[in-house]
Amino acid sequence: MKSFIEHVMIALYPRTDELPGIEDTDVGEFLDRYREDSTFLMWLGLIAGTFVFIASPVLTIYWPLPSFLLPESKLDEHAHRVSSTRFYFVRQAVFLVKLAAGLCWASHPDVRARFAMAPYDPDPGTWRTS
Repeated sequence: MKSFIEHVMIALYPRTDELPGIEDTDVGEFLDRYREDSTFLMWLGLIAGTFVFIASPVLTIYWPLPSFLLPESKLDEHAHRVSSTRFYFVRQAVFLVKLAAGLCWASHPDVRARFAMAPYDPDPGTWRTS
């Protein structure tokens, strides 16, 4: 399941000439921490959003393939269309993946450096003990 989530996150946060993509961050490690630290409903929402993204190219770009079989140009078009669809539940399901991906991407030291921001201090892991 983790590889499917990574696929969707990479499609939603691709690398550009100016900025690193989510594939340049430690997305696998982030997902392990996210699973451990999030509630069951947050994790379920991430999985549901991943499923919606993977299954919906037939609705957005009219290709009857799962998103992981799409060529790169069509995957980018699908990511744009599914993120801006007029169907609220589809858009919000994908937003749950974008939310988690944004946390991963924006907290990475390389991304923060591009915006002239200091990296975060290491997580002390104490929030569960307070």
